[in-house]
Amino acid sequence: MSTLHTKLWRDLTRLRAQVLTIAMVVAIGVAGFVGMFAVHESLKGSRDAFYRDNRLADVFVGVKRAPRHLGERLAAIHGVADVKLDVLFDAQVDLPGVIPPVTGRFIALDLSAAHAGRQGLNALTLKHGRWPERGSELEALVSDRFAAARQLQPGDEVHAILNGRRERLRIVGTAVTPEYVFAAQASAPDDTSFGIWWIDGQRLTEQFDMEGAFNQASLSLYAGVPVASVRAEVDRLLAAYGSVGAVGRDGQLSTKIVDDELSQLKVMGTVLPAIFLAVAMFILNVVLSRQVATQRSQIAALKALGYPDGAIAWHYTQLALVIAGLGVLAGLALSEFIGRGMLSLYDEVFRFNGLAYVMSPWLLLASGLIAALAATAGTWTAIRSVVRLHPAQAMLPPAPPLYSKTLVERLGLGRFLSTGARMVVRQVERRPLRAAFTVTGIALAVALQISGAFWLDAIAHIADVQFRQVQQGDVLVNFRHPVPRTVVQDLLRLPGVIRAEPYRTEPVKVSLRGRSEDTALSGYRGDAQLLRVVDETRGAVAMPAHGVVLSALLAESLGARVGDRITLDFRLWNRRQVQVEVVDVVHTMFGKLLFMNLDAMNRLAGDGDGVADAALQVDAAAMTAFWTAVKNAPTIASVFDKAGSYEAFDQRTQKNMGIFSGILTVFAIAMAVGIIYNAARISLSERAWELASLRVLGMTRAEVSVLLLAELGAELLIALPIGAGLGFGLASAMMALMASDAIDFPVVIEPSTYASAALIVLAAGVASALLVRRQIDRLDLVSVLKVRE
Repeated sequence: MSTLHTKLWRDLTRLRAQVLTIAMVVAIGVAGFVGMFAVHESLKGSRDAFYRDNRLADVFVGVKRAPRHLGERLAAIHGVADVKLDVLFDAQVDLPGVIPPVTGRFIALDLSAAHAGRQGLNALTLKHGRWPERGSELEALVSDRFAAARQLQPGDEVHAILNGRRERLRIVGTAVTPEYVFAAQASAPDDTSFGIWWIDGQRLTEQFDMEGAFNQASLSLYAGVPVASVRAEVDRLLAAYGSVGAVGRDGQLSTKIVDDELSQLKVMGTVLPAIFLAVAMFILNVVLSRQVATQRSQIAALKALGYPDGAIAWHYTQLALVIAGLGVLAGLALSEFIGRGMLSLYDEVFRFNGLAYVMSPWLLLASGLIAALAATAGTWTAIRSVVRLHPAQAMLPPAPPLYSKTLVERLGLGRFLSTGARMVVRQVERRPLRAAFTVTGIALAVALQISGAFWLDAIAHIADVQFRQVQQGDVLVNFRHPVPRTVVQDLLRLPGVIRAEPYRTEPVKVSLRGRSEDTALSGYRGDAQLLRVVDETRGAVAMPAHGVVLSALLAESLGARVGDRITLDFRLWNRRQVQVEVVDVVHTMFGKLLFMNLDAMNRLAGDGDGVADAALQVDAAAMTAFWTAVKNAPTIASVFDKAGSYEAFDQRTQKNMGIFSGILTVFAIAMAVGIIYNAARISLSERAWELASLRVLGMTRAEVSVLLLAELGAELLIALPIGAGLGFGLASAMMALMASDAIDFPVVIEPSTYASAALIVLAAGVASALLVRRQIDRLDLVSVLKVRE
């Protein structure tokens, strides 16, 4: 072993506490980077394989009703490789032992093709049980996510209202399909209240009078064919049959949710590890700069003995690389734990054919390279000082710093400070850059804690707006066909119904100055209270008697402003094209949507005064009787139970966000400990002679400790409010990076989140200070005073 290698080992041993804390910070950055990107790669690979093996379509379109012979014309569109025509309807499902009904989407299944293994596009994968068979008993497959959420097993029996008739269904198996990785009635998946059911296609088409017809088509395209041109041709062909607008994979709800999850993982795997590695660079720079300063005489001796500058610089670089290497090794082990833990959570969410944890070799190489570059960059200042140090100069002790009055003293405020406080101020002002870095590092720890905890605040805000402000009613019901608005009187006769308000939602195409969007138009009564439009800043917005109200996301997409006249193409019933003035723009969180007064919408549509939806307020004491009546109402196709949906939403988000927030809390504590402990140890090594002298002069251990740790305490207190601001900025940046074109979440951070983040980092700082206090108490006064640097 060479002399420099022996010295390297001794330096690592002597600095073991600081080595471990720096390696811990590096390890967290590496673990976050590798773990999250490994989960991203695992999910992406499983998704792509699932989509490929089950032949997910490239274009999807829903229609009111179209003849099946149009399939040939769809297949003849340039670039189309395959076409699948489906029949599907939403209906009430009565589960045994469950009081509220749930909604099921019933899809026609070609039994002969399923048994023969030639399903075509959007194929099912049987997870449990067997395929349905034709017989006197109606058999069904159910989506695996819904079955797991409702604890349904093959052999269970349920009832469904199919086109007004109550039918008994026997579950014979569970399945997954790429078309419904996430199943949702609206925009948010809810596995407890909405499930996908596949039954005998012949029975379903007969039940809903759809023989020789379809209401959904899926198309796959040859490689390289532009989706936009095929969508336009599909819309042109199906416009007369109530097309709701063709969408590509990027607009299909399930695939869009999956893509958004993957994008968020990539952002998390990039932003957060970068913070830890930046902090590690700073700590390494300070530690090695101090190491060089304390080893001036050793460096001089090495140079005098003939060691070249490059060899000595490489020695200190090796010290940094060993610390980074320890961090990388620990980070890779931690990444396995984090990655597999996160993947187990996603396994409950993504029902792919298989979900295996895969760590790509490039992640290992990238993590090592990034950590090595960070370590080298962090030690560059120290290495440069080594190279510039001449032997004769290094043999001499460093020139003492030039002292002068501090800014506080020059302002005449020094007389208001105690002697100890003036010493702290002088120490901070003597090394302002180091103090600024320490404050910044601690502030980043606070910001990291806030960036993890604010998600719970954001989710709570979303729930408050959607479940309490927008939807003040208890239940939403949907009718199979439009019904007269007098249906309100029938709804009020149901047990427990206090108030009922009809509304209407219809797919439309909106256009302005060459831009267009396929979206939905909702019409509410002028006095609507149970379901209404809520602006983020203005609160509830009453529907004007004339004109249309645009969501901010749609207005931005179209470039629309108040006063513009937009073109609306009604899709389903009368299929009219009209022009209407934009009278308001509201900042809602979800969707590119339009809103109108119900009367004005019916006049524009020109198809009568019917409605297909209603919001209800129901007496809580009569809910059981109400649900019983709803289950026996053949005209009600589907229901939305606010209480049940909110409970499921809250449980799912609290679990997932709670785990994520907990991980970031641990990371923030580790970062704070690493920064504060190293700053205190470095300060102690620099001021040991000074502190020992004060001890000899009669000061107690506690008084000496205060002089050293007060500087850190001041930096910690300064960092807390800065960290709060950085936390808001980091949360805003992450929300912007994760933003979707259909979601506009505000950054909401409660005061309690700021307070808890500050207290957590403050506690970590106190714990670090106590560790250093032990080192102060153990100072050997004689040995410290023997040598004066």
